[in-house]
Amino acid sequence: MTGGGSESRLRGRQIECETLDRLVAAVQAGNSSVLVLCGEAGIGKTALLEYARSSASSCRTARVAGVESEMELAFGGLHQLCAPFLDHLGHLPGPQRDALGTAFGLSAGPPPDRFLVGLAVLNLLADVAGKGPLVCLVDDAQWLDEVSAQTLAFVARRLLAEPIGLVLAVREPHLEHELTGLPRLDVGRLSDGDARALLDTVILGRLDERVRDRIVAEAQGNPLALLELPKGLTATEPAGALGRPGVRAPVGRIEQSFLRRVRSLPSETQRLLLVAAAEPVGDVTLVTRAAELLEIQWAAAAPAEAAGLITIGARVRFRHPLLRSAAYRVAAPQDRQDVHRALADATDARSDPDRWAWHLANATAGPDETVATELERSADRAQARGGVAAAAAFLERAAELTPDPARRGARALAAARAKYQARRLRRRARTAGRGRARLPRRSPTRPVQPAARSDRVRVQKCRRGPATAAQSREAPGAAGRRAGP
Repeated sequence: MTGGGSESRLRGRQIECETLDRLVAAVQAGNSSVLVLCGEAGIGKTALLEYARSSASSCRTARVAGVESEMELAFGGLHQLCAPFLDHLGHLPGPQRDALGTAFGLSAGPPPDRFLVGLAVLNLLADVAGKGPLVCLVDDAQWLDEVSAQTLAFVARRLLAEPIGLVLAVREPHLEHELTGLPRLDVGRLSDGDARALLDTVILGRLDERVRDRIVAEAQGNPLALLELPKGLTATEPAGALGRPGVRAPVGRIEQSFLRRVRSLPSETQRLLLVAAAEPVGDVTLVTRAAELLEIQWAAAAPAEAAGLITIGARVRFRHPLLRSAAYRVAAPQDRQDVHRALADATDARSDPDRWAWHLANATAGPDETVATELERSADRAQARGGVAAAAAFLERAAELTPDPARRGARALAAARAKYQARRLRRRARTAGRGRARLPRRSPTRPVQPAARSDRVRVQKCRRGPATAAQSREAPGAAGRRAGP
């Protein structure tokens, strides 16, 4: 259940597909709409996002994928979302433009105000949507960095009359506090009938009914498990390859299946997959440069592509996040370090110093003051952008790599302080969230309601500037219009 559009791939998902169709239709009609898809790993959230993308073929779409290894890079998720639209940055009011520029490291300045960053993203998306409906799809939102998750929640609650759709997929039980109260759709397990029908699409030839029953029982209605568990079974011993029933949960079984499939690939292909797995964004140019440094031929990707494990376009995309994890886990520690070293060498330290430092740290096995110093500088940059949680992570790793005990202690203390500050900011944001008017619990098939009027007026004033803010007090009916630069 990894692709969209075909009935076999989305079997048993009629309600979910109809919900997404209505969301897209609302956006095409000029309304904003928000939806959070929740479910366990392998349940089909990524497939539903792909279905939404296909359904929104007449709209402009933007895709973001949270990556666990990138959670400590402040504003990383927002940068993924906004990078294609940065040519609209000049249309924003000055304070918003400066705040977003500082957050993305495009300009220097004091730590940006979170409210201004949220407004900047909101206005940026609205400016893009002014040329046509926009649908934003966020996969694995539980792995977004904290600031990005909070900002996207801010944007979701303040969409007004813009034709913007926002769909976020979150793996249970990781629903972020920031996303609570938004329209939610729980993606459940397939019925036995739908599970059998989906299993039939991947079984070649005849299958013993007892074996079929066992696969369906062990998959527990998880679509990815149904698609993955039968792979690699021989005609002579299909039941034996499944192991004992009930030993592992479906997710554990899927991971084991992916590990087996990665190990079955040629060694050169495994190394190339490791490079792609270690590079969070999947930038083809960066992956290619790192592969060349490791003397890996690009043709090594062919077996993985043929097996449907990855697709290569502008980015290298894994079929599923668990597959990315398997490609990384199957490698030896030294191989991982070598790959991170190559990625560090392939990364421009001037334009992307934080990612460069992070790869460098992952390539370092023991104490190294040079790398620790670079991480400390990354922490300073993160702190300057308002990414306190990211600064704490950089400082913590810097402390681990510091050879001098006194400096190690100082950095560990700085990391602890940054963690404490991050917790305080998180509590403050949650307290403020409880004080705001929340969206009512309602059917997820309807467009999201605008924020409370007090929030709406504040947003409009910041969007339009002083002159038009005065006009908005005289003409409340103009609430849906947004200001120019």
